[in-house]
Amino acid sequence: MATKDKKGGTPAKGAPKQDGGKPSRGKGEKRGEAHARGPHAGAHIPAPPPRLRGMYQEQIRPKLMQQFGLTNPHQVPTLEKIVLNVGVGEAIKQPKVLDKVVEELATITGQQPVRKKAKKSIANFGLRQGQEIGAAVTLRGARMWEFLDRFISVAVPRIRDFRGLGTRSFDGRGNYSLGIKEQMIFPEINYDDIEQIHGMDITFVTSADRDDMALALLKELGMPFRGDDKKGSRLV
Repeated sequence: MATKDKKGGTPAKGAPKQDGGKPSRGKGEKRGEAHARGPHAGAHIPAPPPRLRGMYQEQIRPKLMQQFGLTNPHQVPTLEKIVLNVGVGEAIKQPKVLDKVVEELATITGQQPVRKKAKKSIANFGLRQGQEIGAAVTLRGARMWEFLDRFISVAVPRIRDFRGLGTRSFDGRGNYSLGIKEQMIFPEINYDDIEQIHGMDITFVTSADRDDMALALLKELGMPFRGDDKKGSRLV
């Protein structure tokens, strides 16, 4: 049976296909993507060390040793970890709300949060044991220092009607906690993607066993406590 080779008919067997001169895409290539993207220009460059950690080792540690009369450098208090905790009560009836909170926490900290579950059932709240009702992130090392730097330099000045952090939130063992009412103070959060405004609790865990040493450490790191002047000295 002969095949049609006239204009408008089917091409003859073995004849090359006419594609209008357009280059054919290779296997695995998508439309509009001619070449696969490689790593970014700074992929081979190591990440710079955290700014606050270098300042602590060079300036703050010797100053604290002189202030408290310490002879061993290991006695100088330091920051051990930062814990961010968000409780989501609406997750009892709307589990998808927790997914958005987890996504925002990961964007703020650069680390995947851990979902927290209820330890016991409460009938009045409709809460069952093992139900996910919150999320938490524990930062250590370089991420901890980088988060503290961004929190002090960028996030805290964006707090509405900010007049300084209180000094009564120490637990007696050198740990300091504070509450944030809105997650929008972090510049990593896009206003258009926010579905619900929520707060969070941030705990700064130090190696100090006294509150005055922990206060001096956080003050030297740049925490703007209430009642301090611009130079960082305590006002009477």
